[in-house]
Amino acid sequence: MKRLATVALTALAPISWGSTYAVATELLPPDRPLFTGAMRALPAGLLLISLSRTLPKGSWWWKSAVLGTLNIGAFFPLLFLSAYRLPGGVAAVLGAAGPLFVVGLAALLLGERASLRTVLAAVVGAFGVSMVVLTAEAQLDLVGVIAGVVSSASMAAGTVMTKRWGRPEGVGPLAVTGWQLTAGGLVIIPIAALVEGAPPALDGKAFLGYGYMMLINTGIAYWLWFRGIGQLTATSVTLLGPLSPLTAAVIGWAALGQGLSPVQLAGMAIAFGATVVGQLFAARTAKAAQPFSSTEENDRNISMDLSDSRVRR
Repeated sequence: MKRLATVALTALAPISWGSTYAVATELLPPDRPLFTGAMRALPAGLLLISLSRTLPKGSWWWKSAVLGTLNIGAFFPLLFLSAYRLPGGVAAVLGAAGPLFVVGLAALLLGERASLRTVLAAVVGAFGVSMVVLTAEAQLDLVGVIAGVVSSASMAAGTVMTKRWGRPEGVGPLAVTGWQLTAGGLVIIPIAALVEGAPPALDGKAFLGYGYMMLINTGIAYWLWFRGIGQLTATSVTLLGPLSPLTAAVIGWAALGQGLSPVQLAGMAIAFGATVVGQLFAARTAKAAQPFSSTEENDRNISMDLSDSRVRR
């Protein structure tokens, strides 16, 4: 039951990310994706750090910089570049392939041996997403494809390394999330200034949209995501990724008047079913995972968390 609750809470992160497109198109200034990325990450990171009242110490300064770059600082710009160079459906499919990167990296760096059924669930999930978002007119662009693949690989590496390094003893996931978001935001700011120039003028709708993106879509969502990484296997967490494009499709239908064809509905059912089945398969193999230290099972930290969770040194 505890694992089910953890999976459900972690799933709220990709579900929240599925609202990004609707919020961006309806509330935010157009053609400013990097500024939006910086506005998502940096204020949220500083807020979480202020709430946790904890700064990195020792090696966690550079570890936070590395994780923040992989999960935020490199991922956001590459994702936006892919979205600009490719049809949205193609970019979404490349993102849905992220679990396959995690499966490989987790086996190499964490010793997580995913079963064939888990790998098939990831493949079927990506196939279901492709049924939802791809169109016959989709055209490929080499730069866009490379950016999409590298963005997925960056997020996958960030997920696996977040699991491998864990967090310092006595530090909750809220603080570690704040460190990563702040580092990632600081990476994006100079890129945004170079590519997009001065920040745009903001109206009331933009402030509302950025407030949602900063607090809910980024701060809370990434806290839940990193919290889940600390309590579940990296493979189990990343298999929740297809929930993001599925949520985007539902919001597009319900709020933006976008239609859903029978093929898209079938794809949604396939992707959601693969996500559920993947979690069941991942749960069966999770018991075989070995902790990184012999005392890990006895280390507990409930600071700024919803439940007890292991602390990795």
